[in-house]
Amino acid sequence: MNVSKRIMQILVILALLFFCVLMALYPSETWHASVRGLSIWWDVLFPSLFPFLVLSELLLGFGIVHFLGTLLNPLMRPIFRVPGSGGFVFAVSCASGYPTGAKLTAQLWEQKLVTREEGERLVAFTTSSDPIFMIGAVSVGFFHNTSIAPILVASHYSAAILVGVLMRFHGRPAATLPSESPPAHGEHRNRFLSAIYAMHEARQADGRTLGELLRHAISSSLRLIIIVGGLVVFFSVIMELLVQTGWLGMLYTLTEQGLQLAGLPPSLSHSLVGGLFEVTLGAKEAGAASTSIPLVFKVAAAAFVLSWGGLSVHAQIMSVLSNTPMRYGPFLLARAIHAAIAPLLVILLWPLFMNISASPAFLENTLNPSVFAHTPGWNVIGITGIKMFVGMLATLLCLTWIRSLLIPKRSEK
Repeated sequence: MNVSKRIMQILVILALLFFCVLMALYPSETWHASVRGLSIWWDVLFPSLFPFLVLSELLLGFGIVHFLGTLLNPLMRPIFRVPGSGGFVFAVSCASGYPTGAKLTAQLWEQKLVTREEGERLVAFTTSSDPIFMIGAVSVGFFHNTSIAPILVASHYSAAILVGVLMRFHGRPAATLPSESPPAHGEHRNRFLSAIYAMHEARQADGRTLGELLRHAISSSLRLIIIVGGLVVFFSVIMELLVQTGWLGMLYTLTEQGLQLAGLPPSLSHSLVGGLFEVTLGAKEAGAASTSIPLVFKVAAAAFVLSWGGLSVHAQIMSVLSNTPMRYGPFLLARAIHAAIAPLLVILLWPLFMNISASPAFLENTLNPSVFAHTPGWNVIGITGIKMFVGMLATLLCLTWIRSLLIPKRSEK
């Protein structure tokens, strides 16, 4: 075991030295790749992530997560085998994108609201892209076709829910945590009153003032968003160096052969290989693919890239979960399942969402503008994210209420 670790450390050191040499050989390309990654972080990730990271920290401090967890537990526990607070994590993740779900899950573990296996299940299906990126950047900026936005969003989030259902079989059944057990007080038998009581107890246990909560929320959110930006810039440079040296040629060839065997357009290999490392590059290559490729296959390739997340997102998740006992293996498996289901859903749902005369994504005489020219303003991003968050929470609460009507509680003997 020690020998394998030493060999791995030597390989990592050699790889780092190799990339340092490449950066010295390609200084201009390295600089442009760094600026491109920084622009992605500032124009897309910062406005879509930072406000929700701060708000989620504040909601955790005020006990809102405990309140929603008590209300949503009858829905989340039997379907996903996660506590009701996972509904809050899923709603925030859908509104703001990765790696918010992993960040909130790590905080739930710190507050002993989830076990290791529950946290791994929760991260598995709450790691998703945000609607602003899928609509503004991918559909408008890369494909120049707003009609693909509904099917792209629907397939992405539907696949995430299916991943959550499949990952419920991960891990052994565990006893309910004390924080998930119903209150023993007789006056709190009503679920809504129990939720209020749980929120009150969580707020008292926290004890921090509003000023302290706000300061901690901003500082911790800034630390996370800077780490995310650094990883985006790092993988942008690594990807550019691999392109300049031609090392991706083997991956392109292998991917083309696999696509040919599956009866799919081989020219989509650039999108899939690019998306293996970085989401933005893979989605952009899918939109820029040849017009001879049917639009459905190009959208399916974009769905694959968005669901896989890229190694940049994987590194972000590993960084967030590094202080918890949650493992990377279940998350990797979930990403692979998500990336396999989402393209299939695009193909299955295509006749329902798209008519036969759908316009092609790219015209031969159409220029390829930068994604940032089609990225909405920060106010639009915030409003859309809040609508997504409120709508997802309302949907989960309605489903919980319907389930309570259809499956009433058994009368106590």
